Amino acid sequence: MSKRTRKPGFASRPGDPENWIRATEAQSGGKTAGEAFTARLTIDITPELRGRIKVAAFRRGITVTDMLRDLLSREFPPTDGDPT
Repeated sequence: MSKRTRKPGFASRPGDPENWIRATEAQSGGKTAGEAFTARLTIDITPELRGRIKVAAFRRGITVTDMLRDLLSREFPPTDGDPT
């Protein structure tokens, strides 16, 4: 029986997060964050909260995606030294 080389799993953590983040940023080729690519973020929320989020986005006339991107951008602005 031969040993199999273990490959990282679907949600495996990178060995060196700083290099992993910089490698992703380098792939953008100088484009702005919206032009380069998007990264998927998965969170668990209750069905009730999901409903409230969807209703709020609908009332504002925007998509849930755009509303949450705006919210996260306001909540986590770039800091000094960030490449963005």
